[in-house]
Amino acid sequence: MILTAVFITTLALRLQTAPPEQVDGSVPPALGHYLARKKKRPACRDHRDNDADGLIDYPSDSGCSSRNDKREANPPSQEGVVVGESLAGRQIFPSDNPWNQDISGEPVDSNSAVLIASIGNDTGLHPDFGTFWDNRPMGFSYVVVPGTLAKSQVSFDYADESDSGPYPIPLNPPIEGGKNSDGDRHILMVDRDNWILYELFYAYKRSSGWTAGSGAIFDLNSNDLRPDGWTSADAAGLPILPGLARYDEVAEQGEITHALRFTAENTRRAYVAPARHYASSNTSASLPPMGMRVRLKASFDISGFSAHNQVILRALKKYGMFLADNGSDWFISGTHDTRWDDEDLNQLKSIKGRSFEVVQMGAVTVGD
Repeated sequence: MILTAVFITTLALRLQTAPPEQVDGSVPPALGHYLARKKKRPACRDHRDNDADGLIDYPSDSGCSSRNDKREANPPSQEGVVVGESLAGRQIFPSDNPWNQDISGEPVDSNSAVLIASIGNDTGLHPDFGTFWDNRPMGFSYVVVPGTLAKSQVSFDYADESDSGPYPIPLNPPIEGGKNSDGDRHILMVDRDNWILYELFYAYKRSSGWTAGSGAIFDLNSNDLRPDGWTSADAAGLPILPGLARYDEVAEQGEITHALRFTAENTRRAYVAPARHYASSNTSASLPPMGMRVRLKASFDISGFSAHNQVILRALKKYGMFLADNGSDWFISGTHDTRWDDEDLNQLKSIKGRSFEVVQMGAVTVGD
């Protein structure tokens, strides 16, 4: 304040000897520049309605997140954005898609015993989903959005194997593990109007915009696969959402009509359709390739399990589950939902790896 007063006093003294053109009422250039700087405030505290919405400054204008915001623009409409919205039995992918294929009668792969043992004969199935664990959401969240939602460009680490977008990312998207997660940070978005799935891996909102490790877009009315050798938001190049055990299916529909998704710690440098990508340097044929499909043996007795768990187990017998990523052995994926009963889901851990078998595989693409 002292320096400001000195500056103005000095200017005033200079005005006393200023040439006529500066004492006739005009503002000297130096003082004009100073006053202009003093008047330039952030849009969210400049006492003006910059976006003509009838609201002025923070906190009155919802377009301002703080008094220092330089833009007073209104946020895009979030109408129709629903986290975890029930899909009400709507089918993901056509009925003849591999995800929707009944494989209960398919032959067992000749190398099944070896491959199952590599994942763990005595290791229990682990439901990697539910409510919360250690104050973090368990499982994948997804958000259903309208086709009119504004889309954002995303900068990718693996741009050469990512779909460029743009992506319909809502203002506060559900991020796998929570917004402060340092894990995979997947974001799954479903356009309900155009029936398109958008998935991002390792997504962050930076000051410059959205960034992600990789991203993939799937037309849910099509059987098209990713380009050969491409990843997705998942290591195997598969979509994630179709492989999740969702609460709306289990509780509302009473039936899961598609394959599920699981992980294994040690995988092969190879993949089998519908997977398109591997994530290993080990070429041993004793290890499972990405896209390998297993099913719960038909002889396994599920009668002692709860009604909800039986829905999951029937799906594992009829549709099986695809190996989709590296991770803990026999971890099966589902949605984060506060309506799950975690204690009930934990009963699935009693099912050991030896209760599964590998469905006969087609041609295996082996990495160089």
